[in-house]
Amino acid sequence: MNINKLSIIIPAYNEGSTIHLILDKIKNVTLINNIKKEIIIVDDCSTDNTASAIADYHKENAVLDIVYLKQPFNKGKGACLHIGIAKATGEYLIIQDADLEYDPDEYNDMLKPVCKGFADIVYGSRFMGSNPHRILFFWHTIGNKFLTFLSNMLSNLNLTDMETCYKLFNTQIIQSLVLKEQRFGFEPEVTMKIAKIPRIRIYEVGISYYGRTYEDGKKIGWKDGFRAIYCIFKYGL
Repeated sequence: MNINKLSIIIPAYNEGSTIHLILDKIKNVTLINNIKKEIIIVDDCSTDNTASAIADYHKENAVLDIVYLKQPFNKGKGACLHIGIAKATGEYLIIQDADLEYDPDEYNDMLKPVCKGFADIVYGSRFMGSNPHRILFFWHTIGNKFLTFLSNMLSNLNLTDMETCYKLFNTQIIQSLVLKEQRFGFEPEVTMKIAKIPRIRIYEVGISYYGRTYEDGKKIGWKDGFRAIYCIFKYGL
């Protein structure tokens, strides 16, 4: 599969103090096969200096292809992803959180099954492989595995990590889907909908995970878990 450009979709909310760190990591990654990078940042109406931090960074790194978009009011991660996906111009796109939980150095691991002609979609799993994983919350892990189990039951997939941030999509395929979930329901919704596409080729690779605590700024909570269960049944049935 010949890929000229990878679109990197970054939903951001109040990440002004750290957004430069993830952008540095993305800038320093050299993608296989000379693939170019398009960085699409969707600001979810941040109340801090996220907008100015991104503007300053782009001035200092004008060589980077950065597209900045801002929501008129706070809508949620899923809503940001809808906009970023619609604006993507790369043949493939990947979702990247603005925090430092996921490592852009592993983009190439995600791209390999696609470049070899095997995959249309690649999920990065935090629960497989030998890469480093920060040890955090027992119930979060149980919750993630339970949601993945439910998702697999209704989609007939055998994923190990449905809730992962790192999802690499064929851009035309994901742009053809009608996505509705505004918040963290995006993950089960998109999984249920791609599973229904005939002859879709989904792969999974092991990735690192440098998880944040709530004190570090982690935003997902128990309400999002219940919404995910609802979405699994809603879109799975």
